[in-house]
Amino acid sequence: MAMPVRANERRSMAMERTGQWVFSQEIPTDVVVRVGEANFSLHKFMLVAKSNFIRKLIMETEEADLARIDLSNIPGGPEIFEKAAKFCYGVNFEITVHNVAALRCAAEYLQMTDQYCSSNLAGRTDDFLAQVALSSLSGAIVVLKSCEDLLPLAEDLKIVQRCVDLVSFNACNEANFPSRSPTNWWTEELSILSVTFFGKIITAMKQRGAKSLTLASAIITYTERALRDLVRDHTGNGIKSLGFDDPGIRTQQREILESIVSLLPSEKAAFPINFLCCLLRSAIYLKASTSCKNELEKRISVILEHVTVDDLLVLSFTYDGERLFDLDSVRRILSGFVEKEKSMAVFSGADFRETCSTAMQRVAKTVDAYLGEIATYSDLSISKFNGIANIVPKGTRKFDDDLYRAIDIYLKTHPNLDEIEREKACSVMDPLKLSYEARLHASQNKRLPVQIVLHALYYDQLQLRSGTEDRKGPDAMTTRSQLQADSSLIKENEELRSELMKMKMYISDLQKTNHPGSTSKKGGQRRPTFFSSMSKTLGKLNPFRHGSKDTSNIEDDVDITKPRRRRFSIS
Repeated sequence: MAMPVRANERRSMAMERTGQWVFSQEIPTDVVVRVGEANFSLHKFMLVAKSNFIRKLIMETEEADLARIDLSNIPGGPEIFEKAAKFCYGVNFEITVHNVAALRCAAEYLQMTDQYCSSNLAGRTDDFLAQVALSSLSGAIVVLKSCEDLLPLAEDLKIVQRCVDLVSFNACNEANFPSRSPTNWWTEELSILSVTFFGKIITAMKQRGAKSLTLASAIITYTERALRDLVRDHTGNGIKSLGFDDPGIRTQQREILESIVSLLPSEKAAFPINFLCCLLRSAIYLKASTSCKNELEKRISVILEHVTVDDLLVLSFTYDGERLFDLDSVRRILSGFVEKEKSMAVFSGADFRETCSTAMQRVAKTVDAYLGEIATYSDLSISKFNGIANIVPKGTRKFDDDLYRAIDIYLKTHPNLDEIEREKACSVMDPLKLSYEARLHASQNKRLPVQIVLHALYYDQLQLRSGTEDRKGPDAMTTRSQLQADSSLIKENEELRSELMKMKMYISDLQKTNHPGSTSKKGGQRRPTFFSSMSKTLGKLNPFRHGSKDTSNIEDDVDITKPRRRRFSIS
């Protein structure tokens, strides 16, 4: 087996010397190789010595003398073929991490393998990949980047898989045991890749057990790089590039965004909420798929307790900040958070209507401030304003001062509303839950409907009457209980007054009936009264009716035709 190998080596060295001799003697070329727009004048015997593909073309052609060969489909194009031709002539050239993958694919295309000729181009590039290119994380990423234009041949040669395995392994090691500063330097390296190859690396890292925060760091860095026109610093202030409104660019950005969302780890709280809000605003702008937007909305609702007013405003306005987006996403996010809080309350055995968590109170305060910000826009309808305000349960707000401020801003921005529309806008507020300062302002606010002003004045009158005025604001539940108690007492008093009037009328009729002058002189029958009927009934219940000889002869029936003189005492 050693003899053929040595023979091939001697032949390779001879071909190198031959190539040098050809260049020195300026022997005329006999074939033109076309690669795209470039033409290369070469010698057949130098190409055939290294490329089995060219040898087959020359041998299988029907032409007497093949003078032109078209290799426009060679991976890497003219630049890589030039290096392959130099290799055939024995001319030295540099193999780097940028061209090694293309050279390996070109060698496979031209069949420049070690089976055809020892120390051929395929063997040289394989050695470089194993010993140099894939020995570091940065080198493997550059090789993987170069494979984007070499598909599917690069995948068939396992170059892509080798790079993905090495990058994912080294990235996990760097995340756990950083070797340089800053510790997330490797995330910047990954950001040069296409979203397809980036997704392969993230998937491989998940399979290796990478932490969610590690994956989130890589995804955030990649998103800021790939969608820098839409997501800049998580504030929603994107940079409008020259081709921002180009449909082709928007389609490409939409595909990138949907791919990124599909890569998000299962842990919902792995990403900061401002980043998720920027992604969702981008999804709304790019008209991403419904599943993409729903996934982002669910992730935001899980961690909504950390939301700020600016985060909600990012979702609500266009990039120029001049008009409102559709607010349905904000409503769905708030509804999802409220449902989650209800489920947690039921699980813990508490009543959600009576007790609410600190997170729910924080979100309610943020929503009220958010309503105050969007209330300044004239195109905001009452139904949308009330729709967001009503999502927060009534018992969550201890005071409605912030909500009153938002309503006042809305009424000020929309001065043409009639009384009914203003009452509808104010229906989301409870006037009894305003602080003293807010009630004082409301009682003098001409923009409020009369009903709300009367509520505020009535409440102040009740407080002054009871002498329990507290400028810090009373407890709303206590106030409502007092008002309900007052209402019930008033109702009971009315009922008692009505019963008393009926009793007075009854006694008056009774007195008139029992008056001597009211009886008939002829001793006519009179209508039995309540007391006569009661006396008859009590008479039947006499325990001595049958046991005493003095009463044995008394008939059961009492003659009520003759009135008896009785004395009544009514207390």
